[in-house]
Amino acid sequence: MQKTIIDITDLSRDFVLGAEVVRALRGVSLTIKEGEFVSIMGTSGSGKSTLLNILGCLDQASAGSYKIDGVVVKNLNRNALAKIRNEKIGFIFQSYNLLARTTAIENVELPLMYNPQSNSVQRKQRAIDALNLVGLADRLKHTPNQLSGGQQQRVAIARALVNDPVVILADEATGNLDTRTSYEILALFQKLNKEGKTIIFVTHEPDIATFTQRTIVLKDGRIIKDQINDQVANAQKALDLLPKEVDA
Repeated sequence: MQKTIIDITDLSRDFVLGAEVVRALRGVSLTIKEGEFVSIMGTSGSGKSTLLNILGCLDQASAGSYKIDGVVVKNLNRNALAKIRNEKIGFIFQSYNLLARTTAIENVELPLMYNPQSNSVQRKQRAIDALNLVGLADRLKHTPNQLSGGQQQRVAIARALVNDPVVILADEATGNLDTRTSYEILALFQKLNKEGKTIIFVTHEPDIATFTQRTIVLKDGRIIKDQINDQVANAQKALDLLPKEVDA
């Protein structure tokens, strides 16, 4: 039986703005199993960013329960939440969030700096292994300004993978990329998922969601759709069908 990675029950999140209460999430319940590739969709104001922040232990719910990999998140202190973020969650952002003056290896090593289990030699080797996994074996010593947007996102993916998290949270991870590079990154995500990685991909683009196994749609803080995608699009095939680029 598949292990449950994300378990949310009747989750609500309210924000008090002066005399007004904004209900960002209203009784959301869902489970995500190990090895799933799930997209979370919704327009601006639907609650998807709030949900992502709670999933990533960056924010706490006002009511309801959230368990990640069997750990109940409610009432954990700051240090315990930081430990979960470091050990159980791999974050990938639209803007890459790489340190500008550091190499690909150094950027990927960063999460391991907070892991007392690894020394400098182990950190470097694990960073190299992660960069090899995303196809950047020949870019280890390059800084972000020496890399294309797609390569920078691959470094960010390697950084998310380096601690072997139980789930990868990708926030609009293809939002800054052209079509070809988006397909390359989606093909990488599909490869990682096939190897067993659990991935949650937040997007507002319906065509991106077709590359995931399951789509959850939020509206006004509620889940209005949660469906299995019977025909998952193949990103590598989509990439192969694009016109060949011609060198100038």
